[in-house]
Amino acid sequence: MNFSSPKNISLITSSALAVVTGFFSSFIFFIDKSDLWKYLTIEVPSIFIVSYIIVFYAVKKILLKKITPIYKIIEQTEVSITDPMESFDNKNIIEVANKDVEIWAKLKTREIDKLRKLEKYRREFLGNVSHELKTPIFNVQGYISTLLDGGLHDENINQKYLERAEQSINRLISIVQDLESISKLESGELEMIKENFNIVHLVKEVIEIQEMRASQKSIKIQILSSEKSIIVYADRQRITEVLNNLIVNSIIYGNEYGKTTIQFYDMDDRILIEITDNGIGIEEKYLPRLFERFFRVDKSHSSELGGTGLGLAIVKHILEVHGQTIHVKSKPGYGSSFSFTLQKSLQ
Repeated sequence: MNFSSPKNISLITSSALAVVTGFFSSFIFFIDKSDLWKYLTIEVPSIFIVSYIIVFYAVKKILLKKITPIYKIIEQTEVSITDPMESFDNKNIIEVANKDVEIWAKLKTREIDKLRKLEKYRREFLGNVSHELKTPIFNVQGYISTLLDGGLHDENINQKYLERAEQSINRLISIVQDLESISKLESGELEMIKENFNIVHLVKEVIEIQEMRASQKSIKIQILSSEKSIIVYADRQRITEVLNNLIVNSIIYGNEYGKTTIQFYDMDDRILIEITDNGIGIEEKYLPRLFERFFRVDKSHSSELGGTGLGLAIVKHILEVHGQTIHVKSKPGYGSSFSFTLQKSLQ
């Protein structure tokens, strides 16, 4: 029995009063010899009903007064909590309120943990942005200062320093453009223009574009699948960006005289594209953070490797906007494999 519910408290209290009243009425009967049973059938039920009503509403008002402020705080959470007024009469309201407060406390603890993680991520992101921007900015500052201090008239360095300053400015532009792309992808402002196209042909086009870069490290890029035509439905320009990022990464982190392979796998209504290299590989502990903005496994050589550090983050966002996923498998010394899906042609 829920002894904390208003109905049960009222029932017990009014029953006790009725019994006590009946007892005293019986005692009085033996004194003045009045009609006991007629007296009891009127008095006892009347006392029971009146006391039940008074106690019920008094207890209900007192409990609501104590419980309501607690629920006003609890209701600020996004998760639904028990309504204290719902079936209030039959509930052990103290027990229910205790459970709801426990649930609310757990939700708030999770929310605080999430906020701490977001704060940590924000600090890391700002630190990474600062790190990526300050190198080219300081480079440009150094080159211009040298030129202003007389280097502009020195034919041995003026052209070289201007070219280096331009390279650093181009890097700054690339970082800003990539940040803008991620911002638009996250906010949904970047509209996807989907169309049917041959993904095999697109992969071949990207390979041709990156052929010179691959030849500098004697890396061979090849398509292993025999399919000549696989029609997918996606934004061609954005998928070109995805392929470029993944293939360029396979070259940057690949070994000299290594290889990069591309394969296609039929998955009913989707096609899976897998890009594999036999390069330096990535330790397992770094894989969960690989698609974070500016995350690099080896930050000390980030400037030597080139890029903005936003490539994989952009890849992930583009595929998420398409409703698709990307996965990575890697082992140090054996290389890495990136695989993502695309929707097949609707026609």
